[in-house]
Amino acid sequence: MSMALGKVFEPFAEQRPICVMARGVLEHLCNAERIDALFARTAQVQYTRAVLFSSVVDLMGQVVLGVHPSVHAAYQAQADQLGVSDQAIYDKLNHVELCVSAELVRDAARQAALVIGELHAELPPLVPGYHTKILDGNHLAASEHRLEELRRTWAAPLPGQILVVLDQQQMLATEVVLCEDGHAQERSLLGQVLPLVTQDDLWVADRNFCTVDFLGGIAARGGCFVIRQHGQLQGTLVGSRTYQGAIDTGKVYEQRIDLVHAQGDTMPLRRITVALHEPTRDGDAAIHLLSNVPRRHASAQTLAASYGKRWTIETMFQELTETLTCEVHALGYPKAALFGFCLALLAYNAVAVLKAALRAVHGGAQVQQTISMYYLALEIAQTYDGMMVAIPSPYWMVFRTMNARQLADVLKELATYVNLRRYQKHPRGLKKERTQRTAYKNGNHVSTAKILAKRI
Repeated sequence: MSMALGKVFEPFAEQRPICVMARGVLEHLCNAERIDALFARTAQVQYTRAVLFSSVVDLMGQVVLGVHPSVHAAYQAQADQLGVSDQAIYDKLNHVELCVSAELVRDAARQAALVIGELHAELPPLVPGYHTKILDGNHLAASEHRLEELRRTWAAPLPGQILVVLDQQQMLATEVVLCEDGHAQERSLLGQVLPLVTQDDLWVADRNFCTVDFLGGIAARGGCFVIRQHGQLQGTLVGSRTYQGAIDTGKVYEQRIDLVHAQGDTMPLRRITVALHEPTRDGDAAIHLLSNVPRRHASAQTLAASYGKRWTIETMFQELTETLTCEVHALGYPKAALFGFCLALLAYNAVAVLKAALRAVHGGAQVQQTISMYYLALEIAQTYDGMMVAIPSPYWMVFRTMNARQLADVLKELATYVNLRRYQKHPRGLKKERTQRTAYKNGNHVSTAKILAKRI
């Protein structure tokens, strides 16, 4: 075992290395001094009085990881250390400013990127020479009707929505755009996305983000895009489409299309059509992609395949929902709900560092294809509490003082103890056709025993 950690870590490092890695990365990303300094320089209205912001982050982090089932349960477990009432915690949560929540994600992503760089475990770019960023949005699920104003309605109360930018090579959530209005259109937030565009970016997004202003804004900042064409965005097709080849999902065609800005300027683009082997869930037999990537840099097939990787961010949202508690339904105030989601993104970034360490030791292809986020999160939740009793908090402070290279070395050593079979995915087979169900004349229930007795 590494001299940097000491003998107290040995039993868990050998038997439950994933838990040690996860806690160590979180300790590094959520360094209390840096978190409190982040709050001090970012918060515009809130201030520190009785409870430190880092304490709130730690408490909510345990809810997100599934260590405690609710905010109050997490508070009750730490009440003596916190030294404040549960109402003080809720007041702090309900007023966390959006700029603080967003900066929390950015800061964690910056720290995580340094470690992944030292691990040399970045994924290959989808298009060589471009830095791919995948954009998607998520409406937070309805909260409970706990607030007095919400008790007067049967309607589902939506506490907000969020746009997330996923770095494809590092698999980190690097930027977020937060909105308290659960009814706001995703397009209304695009003005806050454009300042995030940099030279040689390649933005991949679904048709909800396909507007002339957004496409033109990306191009004006030196970036490129592969975005599915929205049905309401009509341009002028030039020439005839030509067959370019095939990818796994269908045949690929290309044609030029001209879009016109509000100022009257024309923007020529590549319109890539994929004639699908199987229709989409919406019944579309073909999808049309718009791109300004020069032909000399990427073929139509490469760009079409790149768009196909957009599912990685949808998988991220699924993992946040199913394996991390990204939506605490008891939190009705939008600021608190969005803060909770941002902490789930921070935890997701910590797991991304953990996976990078596994790729560095066990090979990228094996980890990407076989490791299940569900089993990783399950082991962390089951082991965390006992591990923190056996290894008290002061021992973990060593991770705070490590630089990126030192942490990378420790993570690689811990990764050698990991048995990947414990966390293996179990992909389901082809979906069976749905069985037609018949109505039951005697009511809404049946006897299972009687039904099984009729088996032949």
